[in-house]
Amino acid sequence: MTISGRFIFVASLFTTCLVSANIMAVKLTAVHGHVLDAGIVIFPISYILGDVLTEVWGFRAARRVIWTAFLCNLIVVGAIQIAIRLPNAGFGVSNQAYEDVLGYTPRLLLASFAAFLVGEFTNSAIMARMKVWTEGRLLWARTIGSTVVAEALDSAIFTTIAFAGTAPLMNTISTNWVVKVGYEVVATPITYAVVNYLKRAEGVDVYDRDTPLLPLEV
Repeated sequence: MTISGRFIFVASLFTTCLVSANIMAVKLTAVHGHVLDAGIVIFPISYILGDVLTEVWGFRAARRVIWTAFLCNLIVVGAIQIAIRLPNAGFGVSNQAYEDVLGYTPRLLLASFAAFLVGEFTNSAIMARMKVWTEGRLLWARTIGSTVVAEALDSAIFTTIAFAGTAPLMNTISTNWVVKVGYEVVATPITYAVVNYLKRAEGVDVYDRDTPLLPLEV
């Protein structure tokens, strides 16, 4: 696949959304009694961008971006852990405050990594398979349908691993899932516009008819 500037731009936005959401997710917020992690502000956008990547460039391209984003997140996490262990100058932000905001517990890391990989690959695989089944029609059904399933898995995995015993699980899972799916529904007109523009500008519209829809290339 020839790598274009537009592809790099979409892939970069996808990665930025993932890394930002993982940093923000350590904070929980409550809206009218419903618990959300702060990553909800930006994380659903990564699913919308994942839809765009799969719809335009296909599952293979989306898979590369998912693994690249995962690696970038590992680098950010590793760099933050090194920064936490650097000696403090004695003024400015304290080590404890820095770690409280940016530090990741092993539990939170496992939750984030597992939920991301399962959710994103599920979303991309469903999008690719439904595109073949529908012969490229009903984009709205594919984007929303894939998000309903993938975000349910993502929310359940992340919340259960990260917050079991510290937050109301069913409330947090269901609230995050509803909001994330709502993002997708509201963004549908934008998704249509972006997909149509990219297909015309790139001259591509990939159908994964014979592509093994697996996380690792075989």
